[in-house]
Amino acid sequence: MFRKFIRKIKVLGNMGRKKDRFQDEKNYSNNQSLSKKLQVNFRSLQEIFQDASDIVFKEFKIGEKDQINAFLIFVDGLVDNGLVNESLLKSLMLFAREIPPNQDMDHVYLQIKESALSIAGTKECATLKNAVDAILSGDVVLFLDGADKALILSIRGWSSRAVMEPVTETVVRGPREGFVETLRTNTSLIRRKIKSPNLKFESMKIGTETQTDICVVYMKNIVNQEIVQEVKKRLEKIEIDGILESGYIESFIEDAPFSIFPTVGNSEKPDTISAKILEGRVAILVDGTPFVLAVPYLLVEAFQNSEDYYARPFFSSLIRILRYISFGISILAPASYVAITTFEQELLPAPLVITTAASLEGVPFPPVIEALMMGAVFEILREAGVRLPRPVGQAVSIVGALVIGQSAVAAGFVGAPMVIVVALTAIASFVVPVLTDAGAIIRFLLTVLAGLSGIYGIMLGIAVILTHLCSLRSFGMPYTSPLAPMKLSDMKDVFIRVPWWAMLTRPRALGMKNRVRQKSNRMTEQAENDQKK
Repeated sequence: MFRKFIRKIKVLGNMGRKKDRFQDEKNYSNNQSLSKKLQVNFRSLQEIFQDASDIVFKEFKIGEKDQINAFLIFVDGLVDNGLVNESLLKSLMLFAREIPPNQDMDHVYLQIKESALSIAGTKECATLKNAVDAILSGDVVLFLDGADKALILSIRGWSSRAVMEPVTETVVRGPREGFVETLRTNTSLIRRKIKSPNLKFESMKIGTETQTDICVVYMKNIVNQEIVQEVKKRLEKIEIDGILESGYIESFIEDAPFSIFPTVGNSEKPDTISAKILEGRVAILVDGTPFVLAVPYLLVEAFQNSEDYYARPFFSSLIRILRYISFGISILAPASYVAITTFEQELLPAPLVITTAASLEGVPFPPVIEALMMGAVFEILREAGVRLPRPVGQAVSIVGALVIGQSAVAAGFVGAPMVIVVALTAIASFVVPVLTDAGAIIRFLLTVLAGLSGIYGIMLGIAVILTHLCSLRSFGMPYTSPLAPMKLSDMKDVFIRVPWWAMLTRPRALGMKNRVRQKSNRMTEQAENDQKK
């Protein structure tokens, strides 16, 4: 009986949702054709934009004897009012004075479209829905009495943030520009980097209410077309009322939504996204956010940085190895301390055992509780430092850590070695920011396992994590490639970064159609000659 009752509720709920969706589509997606009567179109738009004070209707007359009625409609704040007055209204008023009476309206419409308007971005629309979408996107729509089509004029001019260095991805050497919240600005930043006709931009809209502009970017002569088709297929399946940030898109298209590891990459830097596109990846730009998505995304990319490819390869390779070591410290340090102090004291030298035992004397909690408490305090301080205003947040995170750590040791709640371990873990966790969230979860998990069964618990946890990593895919590509499955030709950019002249091919793991990045150059020829000698 209970199951039948639940089934009936689900059926009624689905019927209600379908009815609501049908009603919304009936109201908003009215695909009726435009009328030749100007007043019919005017009343229809007034009804649609009822109680919308930011919608501007500008009525005027054109023609030698003011015989043609017309009106403009646009959203105040989304268009450049100066261009509307100077380039549009002024041109129409001057040119249209030459239109004699009793002219065929189709001929007048073509004259205005081809000769009167000094605006580059001009399109036609024949349905009410297309006109409404253009208005809400920031375009100006021109209606003429007697014409069953309207002209969409691109005179967008809303306020936007200037291009500046992104806060989340600072570099010592490299471009300082970052993406902004305007889609067309972001596409221009990529076009400036890649001046090739093979660079393709495919646009679509997602969100029944927000109608957010989405742009899929790729290199036609490099990318695997199967990946492009899969990206567009997943995007087209998204049915939601609004997309406000690229994180919405990421949640819908990722391969493993229940995994703690990201399978969709993102960046604020045009040079980083351009480099990924040139490797055969697909970028997804979302209007209203500076974070651009890139797929497929592999685990090794978390340990790479755009600056690695601008500095000399020796130092870049050293820094990259330090990133791997830092990530290992961030997830293993607390668990290893708990395992050694609880189960494996014989692994430490005798003087260190005595010092550690003395510091833990009087502490009322076992090491695993200490580690979990201090880890939780660190996460609280990190979150507070991020959410508070920047000057206050820095003071809270630094002073809070010093005061709480010193006070906890003085009060005997935790031992001094635990504070050192947590501080080292905190510093190491910021070296690989992409895996900070996943690292925090793994750290707590391994700490609990270490408190239960010591080193064996840590090994069990690592085995489960590695198995999970090997099972992940990102748009069909193995997440751990080129490590598993092993691809020796791609290892030149994993743990170390070989010189650019040695990177003759693109990563094989992405399966692109064109793997050749550069032909044999002077440096590779010299290296081959040295090997023969």
